[in-house]
Amino acid sequence: MTAETTTIAAPTLTTKEPSSLYKDAIRHLIQKKSAVLGMVILLALALVAAFAPVIAPFDPEQQLIGVEKGIKKRSAPCIHMLGCPADQPQHIFGVDANFRDFFSRVVYGARLSLTVGFAAVTIAIITGTILGAVAGFLGGWVDNVIMRLMDVFLAFPALILAIAIVTVLGPGLINALLAISIVTIPAYARVIRSSVLGVKEQDFILADYALGVPPMRILFRDVLPNAITPLIVQGTLGIGTAIVEVAALSFLGLGAQPPTPEWGLMVSAERNQVFTAPHLVFIPGLAIMLVVLGFNLLGDGLQDALNPRLNRR
Repeated sequence: MTAETTTIAAPTLTTKEPSSLYKDAIRHLIQKKSAVLGMVILLALALVAAFAPVIAPFDPEQQLIGVEKGIKKRSAPCIHMLGCPADQPQHIFGVDANFRDFFSRVVYGARLSLTVGFAAVTIAIITGTILGAVAGFLGGWVDNVIMRLMDVFLAFPALILAIAIVTVLGPGLINALLAISIVTIPAYARVIRSSVLGVKEQDFILADYALGVPPMRILFRDVLPNAITPLIVQGTLGIGTAIVEVAALSFLGLGAQPPTPEWGLMVSAERNQVFTAPHLVFIPGLAIMLVVLGFNLLGDGLQDALNPRLNRR
């Protein structure tokens, strides 16, 4: 009698390797059309800013009177391909009141505005992150002192407080940048504090305490990396706001000073010519609108992509 041996093949289970949070966020960000539009706008502006010396046909501060024959101040745009007479000098956006090529000034203004926006938000994020993280992590009187100080800043309208700071420091682009950074610190401090309060109660943080890990190491190694996500969204949206506020200070004569090619200053210089030479007002205004629109679209997309509570398929 022979015993039959039967072999049963074990079923093969295929497990899908989980993707990381950031890879998942990037995938959902790319799927959102408004965020992609924002990235395209910002990429175009970034390329314009990076290659400004190549794109701009003139020095943005060069006065062309005596250089080009027959040039007139506040002349309308002249593009030869669109029918402008070939005997006239070509100026894509026309010429401003000081006989400077307006297209060159707008192009260089992109470099200045983006740099100032990023610098202001970077300073505010670094300072606000440190203050908010320490306040949320330590709690007690440290939290009360820091956050009550932030409440004092938030009690004033941001632009009014920025005007007061620049008035004390003196007009100038650097002082305007510092003023915008100071008035936006509380927003980032409150965001990171709220996130830290939630993360520090997680089980892996309590385990670090039980193992005797130093508090500052817990804060910077474990808490902050897991609490930084909301700050990415806030920072993206904040860059557009910072650019508008710097432009507003320049419009009031407290930011960039002539002959700096800054969009807000350009609008201010020609604000009385809105009916006689509207292109000198609308073009830099449109540039400000585009950069703010780009950052807002990207920020909204990041907010949706980085939100783990959303039900995605």
